Amino acid sequence: MKYGRERTQPVIDLVSRIELNTPERIIDIGCGPGNSTAVLAGRWPKSRITGLDSSPAMIERARESGIEADWITADASTAQFPGTWDLIFSNAAYQWIPRQSELFHKLKANLKPGGIMAAQIPLFREMPMSRIIVEVGLQSRWGFSPQNEHYPTHSREEYYDILSGLFEHVEMWVTSYIHVMESHEAILEMMKSTALKPFLAQLDHEKERGDYEREILEGIKRDYPARGNNKVLYPFKRLFFIAK
Repeated sequence: MKYGRERTQPVIDLVSRIELNTPERIIDIGCGPGNSTAVLAGRWPKSRITGLDSSPAMIERARESGIEADWITADASTAQFPGTWDLIFSNAAYQWIPRQSELFHKLKANLKPGGIMAAQIPLFREMPMSRIIVEVGLQSRWGFSPQNEHYPTHSREEYYDILSGLFEHVEMWVTSYIHVMESHEAILEMMKSTALKPFLAQLDHEKERGDYEREILEGIKRDYPARGNNKVLYPFKRLFFIAK
């Protein structure tokens, strides 16, 4: 939540475009510490909302938030979703889940007639930061497996093909959020809890992690030059869809 504003604005934007008046049941897949669930509860205060995340630490933070919701620790790719839902929502979670086509088929079976599935997914492969991670990871010193094994995002066309085979109406759009960062180090710090996390987790020693982060930082400085006021612009491309 150090960059909570940057991570929550896409939720606000997506929720504002969902045309549901009084959904009875909502599930927030990959709810994290509850920031997305709070937006859902603010829009539909009378709905019964469930937040699901695979991280016990995230669910504990969500419980401590005071948000009125049911909290479940589970892996969305293998979990069974009891009952049916008016809205299946997810913000920046599906990109971590393999076999998303299978997941979407399963989720659609749990939607009520007229229900909606809505999500935001970072188009990380289209960003310079993704290229930096690949370039550093390919060095023999690190020998990391390909990035897409950790971050199985599809293209917008692939997502459309999957969704249009399941739903009568699919609305999609892409937004680039231009984050104004205080420094190159701030970009590195922001990414350490998301895109860089699977790679840092493979490094056992503090010195190795420090060396790896320094090499990533060099790439950030190259591809995201500082502006005249020393701030750094960090465009972050995100795909949204609403499937009815």
